[in-house]
Amino acid sequence: MKKLTYLFCLALISITINVNAQSNFWKSRDAYLGQTPPADTPKLFAPALLAHDSTFSIDRVAFSADGKEMFYCTNTSWFANKDLKIMYFKYDGKKWTGPMVLNEHYSAPTFSPDYKTLFFTGGGFGMVWQSHRAGNGWSTPELYLKRNYEVYDFMPTISGNKYVGSNGTWGKPQNYNAWRFSMMPASNADTTIQDLGAPLNSPGFNGDFFIARDESYIIISAKEKPDFECELFISFRKPDKTWTDPKSLGPLINNGNAHRFGASVSPDGKYLFYTHGTSAKDCAIYWVRFDNLLKKLRKESLSGTAD
Repeated sequence: MKKLTYLFCLALISITINVNAQSNFWKSRDAYLGQTPPADTPKLFAPALLAHDSTFSIDRVAFSADGKEMFYCTNTSWFANKDLKIMYFKYDGKKWTGPMVLNEHYSAPTFSPDYKTLFFTGGGFGMVWQSHRAGNGWSTPELYLKRNYEVYDFMPTISGNKYVGSNGTWGKPQNYNAWRFSMMPASNADTTIQDLGAPLNSPGFNGDFFIARDESYIIISAKEKPDFECELFISFRKPDKTWTDPKSLGPLINNGNAHRFGASVSPDGKYLFYTHGTSAKDCAIYWVRFDNLLKKLRKESLSGTAD
């Protein structure tokens, strides 16, 4: 019995050390590719590392739970996927290595809630693909789901619900004004995609977003213009599961006419990443301190909301 108790204590200590080591990495100087963190004003994220030659960094950033892997996309065009690649960096315990190519012609990398699967879109209409952790790398992409509607910016949540930007069953794919922020319930049935409705959806294209894993808030690209210039807004889910009116992330983030999309929040909840550009030439990934802003906007949005 004493031996079993001793072994159990050793195992518990090992787990505690491992969890603390993962947690502490976010606070180390090596976190976030070793970049100096921003304050409340957005700044370029690792511009000398992410893009190269004629490419530019684009789309959503996806960090592993421990912060030691980072995935993102590069391309040479906004609307063609010929040169589109999902790239990644990996921390080997001493330094970051990369960028390395995960796969080509896919986009919008996002982790499953348990961080063991990486999802991405591409390869054809209405398709979502997945790769699983395999040793120190990732498995060959395999089809996760295929729908008869678009599944842009696919994101899964803890509940099993999956959020997408989509034309759903109500519009043609080429009609971008028919696209809505939508939810595919955990049942996965083709006929159950749900338009999230107002106040999240507004006239025009509704496709680019980030949803918190617990579905407590959603960041959307809103006020879309004909050429898709937009601003970033946030909405919080109320106790009755409806959504608050979207609220601007403020003038420091929405600082003029530009494309803003591919929003994501680091797993530690501290920073917001997003793609910003007025053209392909200046398109890049930016980051900004977010945890304090999130608390402020949550309080303002939910004040007076009944429990």
